[in-house]
Amino acid sequence: MMAGASKLEIAIIGAGIAGLGSAIALKHHPAIDVQIYEKAAELKEIGASIALGPNGMRTLERLGVNNALNDEIAFRNKSKYPMIYRHWKTNEIVSTDSHAGEVEYRHLTSRFYRAHLQEALAKHVDPTRIHLSKSFESVAFDESTKKLIITFTDGSTATADIILGTDGIHSPVRAFFVPTSSTAWTGWVAFRSVFPLSHVAHIKDLPDEANHFWGPDRTLFVSKLGRDLFTVVGSYQADPHAPDAQYKDSTWNSDGNVNVLRDLYKNWSPLVRQIIDAVPYTRIYPNAAAQPLETWVLGDGKVTLAGDAAHAHGGAFAAGGSLALDDAWAFAASILHVFPEDATKKPSDADILKALRIYERTRKPHTDRVMSVVHENNVKKLARHAQDEESETDEQLRARIKNRVDPTWIHEHDVEAAFAQALAAEASEQLVVNEQARL
Repeated sequence: MMAGASKLEIAIIGAGIAGLGSAIALKHHPAIDVQIYEKAAELKEIGASIALGPNGMRTLERLGVNNALNDEIAFRNKSKYPMIYRHWKTNEIVSTDSHAGEVEYRHLTSRFYRAHLQEALAKHVDPTRIHLSKSFESVAFDESTKKLIITFTDGSTATADIILGTDGIHSPVRAFFVPTSSTAWTGWVAFRSVFPLSHVAHIKDLPDEANHFWGPDRTLFVSKLGRDLFTVVGSYQADPHAPDAQYKDSTWNSDGNVNVLRDLYKNWSPLVRQIIDAVPYTRIYPNAAAQPLETWVLGDGKVTLAGDAAHAHGGAFAAGGSLALDDAWAFAASILHVFPEDATKKPSDADILKALRIYERTRKPHTDRVMSVVHENNVKKLARHAQDEESETDEQLRARIKNRVDPTWIHEHDVEAAFAQALAAEASEQLVVNEQARL
């Protein structure tokens, strides 16, 4: 057992899904000291519903967060289809997503109320390790102690050997190390609400599974959630470059107007209108996305990112939660690879750099591909918006639904296999370096 003073200090900035997941994945190592710094005054997830595909559900299980797999908080479609697509006027099912590989019941795509998922994760983290009202400001390296000194906006400081930025889409950690990285509004706005199922229980033919209604210029997502909740997600597409674009200056999780939501769907089917009429409130979430970073290895090999901070893809394909969990697992696996639980000494700077490179190699090619597909889809959306959606025939709309991007490669991604490939690539590179050194 290593001496207490020799523990590897890892500071996680942000107590969202990626931050909590990373802390859970590292908590059994006797010589790793994980501390989480969260800017919020209380650990309260903002947001509405969140989906996890089979990859996210498997990673929850891998992390030992079996309470999150429980039907009490995880809602799965009884048909086992990850998503069902319906027509905006007729309500008919036009298409469905399917699982490509064998997926056991507990790993089926699930919808959660975000707060339930965060609570389930937080139960596995020692609360004394979570420091609230700590908003990241800057980092400096102390040559005398060889430690990173993190300064928060309240003037307090913390030390670390490694920093993991899991502080969201507008990540201050990312902005500090990569000042040129910034997010931009895609023009898409979501109107989200979560409320007791009792508000809509009276509606005849209410969908009892997760359904995505597609219309010419917008979509509507409805689903049951755990603990007798229901979610409705409306959407609106604008030209983000138009100076007078509606919602251009709106902020994440701000108050919305249900009358605006009702107006957006006034020409849709009677079933959709009944659901929208029953929505008690709505909140606005303007969608933002960024370009992929050149590298995730920052701060002279001592800093990296996970979740939206690493790959701000804008929430498309409902993939953000699973991407964050897979990041968390891969980050921890990379650290544990260079610093196993039975290690007798702390990892060197070279070891830490190697771990962050393995982590980047495991995750970045996959998330870069996700971001590329999302960017292409956003370009297509804007092109349709510019053309005037009413020019799309019903036949073309149905074809667009059926020919949508197949997201299976995202939702059934195997992070363990990607990690094994990253280790093999790293080992073969090291062999080449060793050979060259001998020459």
